[in-house]
Amino acid sequence: MKRDHGGNLDWAVGQYGGTKEDWIDLSTGINRVPYPVPAISPAAWSALPTASATATLIDAARVAFNTSGAVLPLAGAQAAIQLMPLLSAPGTAKIMSPTYNEHAAALRALGWQVVEAATAEETAGADLAVVVNPNNPDGRHYEPTALLALLPKVGRLVVDESFGDPYPANSLAPQAGRDGLVVLRSFGKFYGLAGMRLGFALGNEADIATLSQLAGPWPVCGPALELGALALADKAWATATIARLLAEIPRMDELAAEAGWNVVGGTCLFRLYDTPNAQDAQAKLAHAHIWSRIFPYSDRWIRLGMPGNAAEWARLAAALRG
Repeated sequence: MKRDHGGNLDWAVGQYGGTKEDWIDLSTGINRVPYPVPAISPAAWSALPTASATATLIDAARVAFNTSGAVLPLAGAQAAIQLMPLLSAPGTAKIMSPTYNEHAAALRALGWQVVEAATAEETAGADLAVVVNPNNPDGRHYEPTALLALLPKVGRLVVDESFGDPYPANSLAPQAGRDGLVVLRSFGKFYGLAGMRLGFALGNEADIATLSQLAGPWPVCGPALELGALALADKAWATATIARLLAEIPRMDELAAEAGWNVVGGTCLFRLYDTPNAQDAQAKLAHAHIWSRIFPYSDRWIRLGMPGNAAEWARLAAALRG
């Protein structure tokens, strides 16, 4: 499986010209109105990350994610994905597909047999089952009760909630202490600070202790510990951001409909559309220096993140209508 990703703006610039500053990168689904970064304490930069700073972040994450399970901060959800295959001996992994391709890549690299499943229910019988909820790229949501029903049917269930912040009612984080369940959360996507490389694994004490040993000392840098704790505790910002993003879905879908695209699905951080030709659609936007995401397994799907301000919305509308 090709490990393609969004965010490859250097390639787009090389192909279509301009500078990175000229472009609007809608290829990642990362919030383009990021959490405002305050001054970071000098100690966060100059000293090794402390146990107390880690504990403060963990406490903030427990409240933000509404979980009583054990919490391990890591360098992004990607770091957690790469550790998951090491929690048990290689066997058969079933992944609800199509989805974020790093799950399959990480498992295959460590000797797992990977089987694609069309639905979460089809993951039953796996030594390790992976469900991305909401799914990337089509935004499929699974109710917590449906996912919990899988627990006795699989060896371990990994639920990747990297795009789950705007949908707390669908989160399994409150159940993360259950045996056999690991929940992954991203910080960078919803908070718009992907360069900070912060994410979390939530689970029972034994699994999280094992992951902590595998991650080694200082898996998260001092500035990320400090800023992550501050942002996760800012309920007002999160509430306002969710409301803004949800309100923008009809606007994006209407622009796509005017271009002749049909909605496949998505979340309030990204939308997925069916087009007559995805490569042509991407090229049309790229000539206006707007980068999007297309997929090697579909010649029709294109995914767009949400613009971040009025000027970006205007540029996108003009590019789609042009």
